[in-house]
Amino acid sequence: MIAALDRWLRPLYATPGAAATNLAGLALLMLIVPPVLDWAIFSAVWSAEDMNGCPPEGGACWAFIRAKARLILFGRYVYVEQWRPVIATLILAALVAFSLNPRFWRPALAGAWVVGLILYSVLMWGGVLGLRYIDSSYWGGLPLTVLLTIFGTFFGIFLAIPIALARYSKLPAFRYVATVYVELVRGVPLISVLFMASVLIPVILPQGFAPSGLVRVLFGLTVFIAAYMAEVLRGGLQAIPSGQFEASRALGLSYFAMMVRVVLPQVFEIVLPPTVSLIIACLKGTSLVVIVAMLDLLGAAKAALADPKWIGFHVEAFVFAALIYAIMCGAISAYGRRIEGRLAQTRAK
Repeated sequence: MIAALDRWLRPLYATPGAAATNLAGLALLMLIVPPVLDWAIFSAVWSAEDMNGCPPEGGACWAFIRAKARLILFGRYVYVEQWRPVIATLILAALVAFSLNPRFWRPALAGAWVVGLILYSVLMWGGVLGLRYIDSSYWGGLPLTVLLTIFGTFFGIFLAIPIALARYSKLPAFRYVATVYVELVRGVPLISVLFMASVLIPVILPQGFAPSGLVRVLFGLTVFIAAYMAEVLRGGLQAIPSGQFEASRALGLSYFAMMVRVVLPQVFEIVLPPTVSLIIACLKGTSLVVIVAMLDLLGAAKAALADPKWIGFHVEAFVFAALIYAIMCGAISAYGRRIEGRLAQTRAK
């Protein structure tokens, strides 16, 4: 055991520079960690009726989170009906989990998605089976964040594939149109795209055909993600050896068959790390929907601070939201590393 511990610690003091750096890092941790633990745990207030129970000189007021947890997690969704978004979000998360496991890549998975989305819609909207109708403008909190991340990423990647192929194409018309789209969208911040989607779509479409705010936000997020993902895929296409294309043509494969069966599977393997980063960026980017009056997780945390009984607990609200974001982003990152490891093992065989 001592030998194993020595092997683990040896890189920490292998050179004088490494030893000095690690000692400085350890000293910095010793300065930071104790006061943080004292504020977050030892001196924290866990139960109180209002802000008067949390003295300013004390630690964190987790009683505020306890009192406002449901508002932060579910936004303006009707209080007595909040069991519905819990079940609906679990269904959506289960569908994604099964879809990410190759063992379940069968035709039945498509049927599971159809059934799952129907159940999701019934639970979230209601209006049938005795469920109270809840308009999508009242959706918020964590369920809205999960919804926008999953469908924004899915539709964004789906749209990015033809855009990337057009960018890679030798046909000038396709290449120029795709280039203008990508550069135009990448040249503006996400908050501008969301605002334009929310404002311009009702103006462009005929009166009475304007989609809901949720659909407009999802459209803007999809357009933005597609532009960035298209460039990621184009980089992957450029990394494919020309011999792959020549061999596919020699076998008589059509362009569609060559891309679907030969090229794109290799491209997605190459661009897996930046794709994971883009999904995490999409998850964090959903916090900007507050600009169009939708309360995602972070927006609901800000809304919880408006209660006059609980004023001044911004740090606790943002720390709570940050922990949820960190858990979700960490799970996405861990899955990406796991897939990379499996692919590396497969190539080594």
